[in-house]
Amino acid sequence: MNPVRLAVAELRRLTSTRLARLALAALVLIPTLYGGLYLYANHDPYGAFPQVPAAVVSDDAGTTLSTGERLRVGGDVADHLVESKSFDWHRVSHEEALRGVDDGTFAFAVIVPKTFSADLASTAEMKPRQATVVLETNDANNYMTSLIGNQVIKQVTASVASEVSQTAASKLLLGFSEVHDQLVTAVDGSEKLRAGAVKADAGAGQLATGAAGLADGLDDLSAGAAKLSTGIGRAASGADELEKGAGALATGLGTLESRTAGLPAQTDRLADGAEQVAAGNRTIAGYGAKAATASSDLKKRIAADRTTFLDALRAEGLTDAQLAVVQTRLDTIDGYVDGADEKIQSAAGDLTKLSKGADQVATGARALASATPALADGIASAHSGAVKVRDGASALSSGLDTLRTGATKLTSGADQAAAGADKLTAGATSLTSGLDQLAKGATDLHSGLVKGRDSIPDPSDAERKAMAQTIGNPVGVSTGSLSSAGSYGAGLAPLFMSLALWIGAYVLFLFVRPLSPRALATSQRSLRTALGGWLAPTLVGLVQVAALVLVVGRGVDIKIAHPVLAFLFLCFTSMTFVAILHALAARFGAVGKFLGLVFMVVQLVSAGGTFPWQTLPAPLQAVHHVVPMSHAVDGLRRLLYGADLGPVPFSLGVLAAYLVAALVVSTIAARRSRMWTPKRIKPALQL
Repeated sequence: MNPVRLAVAELRRLTSTRLARLALAALVLIPTLYGGLYLYANHDPYGAFPQVPAAVVSDDAGTTLSTGERLRVGGDVADHLVESKSFDWHRVSHEEALRGVDDGTFAFAVIVPKTFSADLASTAEMKPRQATVVLETNDANNYMTSLIGNQVIKQVTASVASEVSQTAASKLLLGFSEVHDQLVTAVDGSEKLRAGAVKADAGAGQLATGAAGLADGLDDLSAGAAKLSTGIGRAASGADELEKGAGALATGLGTLESRTAGLPAQTDRLADGAEQVAAGNRTIAGYGAKAATASSDLKKRIAADRTTFLDALRAEGLTDAQLAVVQTRLDTIDGYVDGADEKIQSAAGDLTKLSKGADQVATGARALASATPALADGIASAHSGAVKVRDGASALSSGLDTLRTGATKLTSGADQAAAGADKLTAGATSLTSGLDQLAKGATDLHSGLVKGRDSIPDPSDAERKAMAQTIGNPVGVSTGSLSSAGSYGAGLAPLFMSLALWIGAYVLFLFVRPLSPRALATSQRSLRTALGGWLAPTLVGLVQVAALVLVVGRGVDIKIAHPVLAFLFLCFTSMTFVAILHALAARFGAVGKFLGLVFMVVQLVSAGGTFPWQTLPAPLQAVHHVVPMSHAVDGLRRLLYGADLGPVPFSLGVLAAYLVAALVVSTIAARRSRMWTPKRIKPALQL
C-alpha cells in the first residue's frame, strides 16, 4: 500500500459521515477564521483615530510682548488640534476634561496651562522657562491611548517649537540686518577718521620741522643779541671815559678862563692838549659810528629775517593764531632793537658833534696861540663847548646803559623763545608719534569694521523668512521605503498568517490519525506509513492555505506583491508545520500534541512578528534564529511587500530542513509503533 492510498483512505474516513464532513470543513476554515478575522479587525486602526473621542483644554491667559504685541498661543494650539481631525476632539473646560478621562468619555485630554504663552515669551529673558503641555490619560480606558496621546503631544510641542524658533530666528536675522546697517555707517566714519588722522600726521610732521627751524633761528638771535650787548657795554665804557674827559676839559677851561692872565705862556701847551683831545674825540666818534652802523645793520637783518621767518612758519602749517603769538613776541623784540638803535644813532651823532667840537677847540687853541687877544673869548667858547661835550657824553653813557639793558632783555627773551621753540619741537614730535599711532589704529579700526560688516549677513525680507523657516525647522524628513506594507494589518499579516497555518495544522491532528493502524498491522515500510499519515493532513492544509490567501487578499484587501510565489511559499510552510506536528503526534501521542501547543507559544513570542527581534531578551533572540515560524514570517514579508527575494531561499532551506527532520522522526515513530507495549495498550494520557 503506497502513501497516496493511505492518505485517500484517511480522507474517506474523515468524510464518511455528514458530521465528519462538517468537522473537516470546520478544520479547513479555522486558519481562515483566525488569520482573516484578526487581520480584518486590525486592518487600519490608525485610520479610525478620528472616531476616538479626546478632549482639548486651553487655559492659556496669554501675555504681552515687549513690542506691545499680544501673544496667546494656547488657543491656536487647541484650534489646530480640532481642525486637524486627527481625533474626535472636543473643546471643553478643565474640569470636564478630567471628569471625561476619569469616566471613559474621553480617551485622553490635552491641557494647555495658564502660563503657556508667558513661558514661551520668556525665551527673550535671562531666565527662560520651558512651556509645558499636560497630557491626562487613564490606562483603565485603554493602555494604547496613552502611547498615542504621547505621540500627539510630541507633534504639538514640535509644531509650537518650530513656530517659536522661526519667530526668534526672524528677530535675530532682523537684528543682524540692523547691526549690518550700523556697521556700514561706522565703516564710513572710520574711513573719514583714518583720512583725517593721516592728514593730521603729515601736518604734525611739518609742524615739527618748522618748530626745529624756529628754534635754530631763535638760537642765532640770542647769540647776536649777546654780541650786541657786549658791544654796547664797550661803547658805554668809552662814553663814561668821554664824560670824564669832557668834565676835566670843562674844569680846565674854567680854570683857564679864570687864569687868562697866564694864557700866553700856556697857549702852546693848550693847543697841544686840545689837539690830543680832538684826536681822542675822533677815536670815540669812530667807535660811535661803528656802533651806529652795527646797530643799523642789526635792525635791517632782524627786519629781513622777520619776514622770512614768518613765511617759513606759515609754510610749515602754523595757524594764524600761532603766527600772531610769534609775531607779538617778535614785535616786542623789534621794539627793544628799535629803541636801542635810536639811542645808539643819537649817541653816535653826539660823538660826531663832540669830535668836531674838539677839532674846533684844537683849532681855536692853536688860533689862540696865534691870537692871544681873542683868547679870552675862545676860552669862554671852549669852556662852554666842553660843558656841552660833558653833558653829551653823560647822555650818551646813560643811553648806552639803557641800550645795554635792552640788549640784555633781548638776549633773555631770545633764550626764552628758543626754549619755547625747543618745547614746541618736542611737542610736535610727540604729536607726530601719537598721530602715527592714531592713523595706524584708525586704519586697523577701519579694516576690522569692514571685516565685521562683510561677515554679518544682510538678508532681504524673503531671504530672512526662508532662513527663519529653515532655522526653526532645520531637519526635514524624506521617507523612502524599499518596500511598504501599506497598513497596520498588512504589517501583522506575515505573523498571523503563519500562526494561523500552525493552528490549522494543530487542530487537524485532533481528528486525523498520525499513523494508519492498518498500515502498522501489515509489513508496510515505515517510510510509506509515515508519508501516508502526513500526506492526508497536508492536503487539507493546502486547502486551508487557499482559503486563507483568498480571504486575506480579497476579503481583507491586503495587497500581495507576489501572489503566486506567496501562495506556494505558504503551501510549503503548511506542509512543514503539518510534518512537525505529525512527527510530535506520531512519536509522543497525546503528549506530542501538547508539545505542539507549547512549541507554538515559543514561536509566537520569538518570531519577531510585531517588534524587531533585536528587542527580544537574549535567550529568545537565540531561539528566534532556529524556530521555523521565524523563517516563515521573514520569507512571507518579502513576498507580500515586494522586497528583495534573495533571503527567501534561505528561509525555504530552513523549512525544508524541518520538513525532512520531521519526516525522519515520523518514520522512526512508525517503526516503533509496530511494537505493542502495555503503555500503548493503556496510555497514561489520551486525547
